[in-house]
Amino acid sequence: MSWGTELWDQFDNLEKHTQWGIDILEKYIKFVKERTEIELSYAKQLRNLAKKYQPKKNSKEEEEYRYTACKAFLSTLNEMNDYAGQHEVISENMTSSITVELARYVQELKQERKSYFHDGRKAQQHIEICWKQLESSKRRFERDCKEADRAQQYFEKMDADINVTKADVEKARQQAQVRHQMAEDSKADYSSILQKFNHEQHEYYHTHIPNIFQKIQEMEERRIVRIGESMKTYAEVDRQVIPIIGKCLDEIVKAAESIDQKNDSQLVIEAYKSGFEPPGDIEFEDYTQPMKRTVSDNSLSNSRGEGKPELKFGGKAKGKLWPFIKKNKSPKQQKEPLSHRFNEFVTSKPKIHCFRSLKRGTQSFCFHKELMKRTIGKPTYAFEARDYVLSLKLGATPEDFSNLPPEQRRKKLQQKVDELNKEIQKEMDQRDAITKMKDVYLKNPQMGDPASLDHKLTEVSQNIEKLRLEAQKFEAWLAEVEGRLPARSEQARRQSGMFDAQNPATVNSCAQDRESSPDGSYTEEQSQEGEGKVLATDFDDEFDEEEPLPAIGTCKALYTFEGQNEGTISVVEGETLYVIEEDKGDGWTRIRRNEDEEGYVPTSYVEVYLDKNAKGAKTYI
Repeated sequence: MSWGTELWDQFDNLEKHTQWGIDILEKYIKFVKERTEIELSYAKQLRNLAKKYQPKKNSKEEEEYRYTACKAFLSTLNEMNDYAGQHEVISENMTSSITVELARYVQELKQERKSYFHDGRKAQQHIEICWKQLESSKRRFERDCKEADRAQQYFEKMDADINVTKADVEKARQQAQVRHQMAEDSKADYSSILQKFNHEQHEYYHTHIPNIFQKIQEMEERRIVRIGESMKTYAEVDRQVIPIIGKCLDEIVKAAESIDQKNDSQLVIEAYKSGFEPPGDIEFEDYTQPMKRTVSDNSLSNSRGEGKPELKFGGKAKGKLWPFIKKNKSPKQQKEPLSHRFNEFVTSKPKIHCFRSLKRGTQSFCFHKELMKRTIGKPTYAFEARDYVLSLKLGATPEDFSNLPPEQRRKKLQQKVDELNKEIQKEMDQRDAITKMKDVYLKNPQMGDPASLDHKLTEVSQNIEKLRLEAQKFEAWLAEVEGRLPARSEQARRQSGMFDAQNPATVNSCAQDRESSPDGSYTEEQSQEGEGKVLATDFDDEFDEEEPLPAIGTCKALYTFEGQNEGTISVVEGETLYVIEEDKGDGWTRIRRNEDEEGYVPTSYVEVYLDKNAKGAKTYI
């Protein structure tokens, strides 16, 4: 159906309808524009949200993101940034593909509509002019006919009157003829104008108006098609980002599935492991014998009767007394739990007069534990345990981190070494840059004075030397902790022997002083005499009788290792050896080549194949 034939007389209504269509299009443009603003605002809010929960640099939060759950959360935050980016893409595509295009199309549509309706009004004006001309000629023809009729009647009247002269009659006749001629001329003119008007009217209603209305109809249909295409584009813009948004969501799911609770638990162990051994059982103290007390072989008193003290490290160790707990003197009073006593020890104020007993007790307890497990080539941590306890009491923070447990100390030292190496590299880069600039000045003196850089170059070199010395110092401490320096273990054994191998008189004196003291401690003055009677005992003979450990698997050397330190063993790349002790978390694995050759190699240098069914296999955590 065509508007030109069906709506030939609805020019004004079509004008209103087409204007309404343009208003609808502009309304849709406004809707899409507001949608793009919402998308931008949503993307901005998502980015701000992700930024708000990002870990701050150089803060404690950054360390927490070692755990898999925190890594998954960080991955979620990163994916949310990508997710927000897709909403920005939606906004950009809708703006460029819909808003801008439709806005330009609306302007073109308005111009086209204006042109069509201008032609329609022009045709209307032309037909109205033709109608006015027809009406004018018709009125003139009517007037001339009336005038001719009156003139004819006047002539006939004059001709019938006998009293009128012949000249007057002739004059009346001539006047009637003139009027009659004018009427004929008006009739001919009216007929011509009428035919012309009919032709113009036919052209107007059957040619001009249908053509104009047809163009307006096509324009309106294009507008409808265009708004439909824009709606499809609106949906396609959303559909295009769905795969990427789906990938973002898949990555979030993948990050969630990568959470490993066992790994996080292991990280907690690595973060807070002290390296100390838990205390042994507390021996029963018999108060029914008032003059003689029976204590365990490994208690603080370590009383074995008269004579030279004998220290043994057998395979079956008796329960050890926790050296930091104050003994209860009243047999009727109920003993507090061990955890309450340890908390009381940690939180109580330091008592300077009992540091010697703490040192001896801590050294004996930790050294016995470590020495039973490790060979001479492995580092012992008895002094670290003692320093850790004393640091808890005194709140000291030494430069070598000796106040920390062994594992934590190793990590801190490694971190410090890495930081110093980065500083050294930074200074070396600066030195190289200054050297290159100096060479440029030497080749092109007009660019600058080479001597002006000597002071800066000397200062940088001095900084490098200071940093290297500092790094060597921390590397030495790190090597000491990791067991690469045998002097540390030898010194530890000698000092541990001096602390543990005490004569009975000194030990008994300490015990008696503790009983006489109200809080179970003894004063510095009371123990001065026993302090000078410490005996040095060599423990090396105790390890000669130790039975060899059974093999728990095999290993293949990935690299050549020159075992130059005591307790280590040299291996050649590709060599196969037996594993007798796994890595305990310090980076060393104990291996055996034959019955006479065994020692430690770095765990990263070998590939271990454990035999889970091997007799005597042990797994250390």
